[in-house]
Amino acid sequence: MKAKIVTALLLLTLIMTGCKKFMDINDNPSYPQDVRAEILLAPIIFHMANGYAQDQTIMNKFNQSIMGASADDASKVWERHGFRLQSDVGGVMWRMVYFNHGRNLANMIRDAVENEKYEYAAIGYAVKAWGYQMLTDYHGPVIMKEALRDQLSFTYDDQKDVYAQVRVWCDSALYYMDQKSPLDYSANLSSEKGDNLFRGDMGKWRKFVYGIRALQYIHLVNKPDFKSKYADSVIYYVDQSLASNDDDAGVKFSGDKAETSSVVGPLYGVYTSTYYSRAGQPIVSYLSGGLRGAVTAPSRVASDPRLLKMLNRNLDNVADTVFSGALPNVTNSATIIPSILGKIVGGVYEGKFIFRDKADFPLMTYAQLQLIKAEALFIKGASSEAYQAYLNAIRSHMTFVNKYINTNGETAITDAQVKAYLTSSEIPQTSADLMLSDIMGQKYIVQWGWGGLEQWCDLRKYNYDTSIFKQYQPLSGSGLQYQAYCYRVRPRYNSEYAWNAKELDKWGALDPYYVTKPTWFVTKDN
Repeated sequence: MKAKIVTALLLLTLIMTGCKKFMDINDNPSYPQDVRAEILLAPIIFHMANGYAQDQTIMNKFNQSIMGASADDASKVWERHGFRLQSDVGGVMWRMVYFNHGRNLANMIRDAVENEKYEYAAIGYAVKAWGYQMLTDYHGPVIMKEALRDQLSFTYDDQKDVYAQVRVWCDSALYYMDQKSPLDYSANLSSEKGDNLFRGDMGKWRKFVYGIRALQYIHLVNKPDFKSKYADSVIYYVDQSLASNDDDAGVKFSGDKAETSSVVGPLYGVYTSTYYSRAGQPIVSYLSGGLRGAVTAPSRVASDPRLLKMLNRNLDNVADTVFSGALPNVTNSATIIPSILGKIVGGVYEGKFIFRDKADFPLMTYAQLQLIKAEALFIKGASSEAYQAYLNAIRSHMTFVNKYINTNGETAITDAQVKAYLTSSEIPQTSADLMLSDIMGQKYIVQWGWGGLEQWCDLRKYNYDTSIFKQYQPLSGSGLQYQAYCYRVRPRYNSEYAWNAKELDKWGALDPYYVTKPTWFVTKDN
């Protein structure tokens, strides 16, 4: 009987986790009858954004990117790199991979392969590769080989094996991109009921797949052969990946109501609580002159023109003169701490930067990839090439920020402002002066608000080193729940504790200190 319940749950994917806008795609949304690839794609892509964005609320606390105003434990346990027992908070990507995607994605790939819908097969494998990459980077060991089987207990696979399989799925995606479908599916793919990531542009999907490979390899900086092997892979795949801001991977939302709002917009509601609303001190300091030095009172008159475009002036009409970022483990209710959702107008948040109802939610950007290329080149000792990629990233992120400015009175960053910033003291003026902290500081800015998992990978692989992440607020003593920084999140889904506890125990996942154990990609083990 329990097995039948599990099977049914795996098919209830289109009614979970806020996917209300897709409820009309089958006669019975509780048991989808239509498993055509064309029907399944839109909700699958929606859940890429939804699953990532919701778990990012936890990662942002580890990263000190976005924190809460409240001082209660529901918010602060994560800021202390802890873990909430008997809770599913922090397990939305788990649900995304095994339920929201789950059999829907498997059915989409099967229908696409059997009926020669090769674009859908390629997209399906790309999504599968991306999903498992995100999941293992978040949790460490996860269920892979036995996933979606009709059973109650499952064997976990180590992160090294998941990384290898992700590369296989990337290759499968590329293989189907090279095939020619007998029928033309471009009209469906380009519609709002189709591919809401790239509108059927298979060239951009190809670049996205290469980007997955590049991001995977940059995690391996601690491996003995990174400099001689993996760094070149990073550089190669970045060069094959996103070529400009036009290639940025952003899930599209019309934002006319809660059901079609961006997953980080005010209407959708995930980021309106006091637990997930305040910009952290690191981003405020980085944007206020803190890339190459200490910042004690971040000024709004900063050399970085992104400051007022990414962060709001104030919560109300308080005429303060400086910003103050949220700090971990304290109450952060002061009005000079920016709310990520912007100002309150007419009793509601108007939205700010990517946190607007009609904004695309980014999954990968050109600026991000240019910085991982700069990072790999810097480690190899190719300082001139690293410096060029670093500058490319800054310029392209200025363009990225302009895309997200609020049309209600905001002005775009000008070329003159960009030039002034690039010649300021925040930017090394020669390749010889470039430091790893310059690259990682810019990467913190570039990924702020949307790239929380990759940012957490950065912090973990460099072991939270504040000489590299200069504005990260170091924690110690009672500031850390388990006296150490977090390196993984325990598997969250309740069924794992009910039916799979023996397997969890084998990995040590029932021990609260499990979250402080470095994942494979952080270690020197090949």
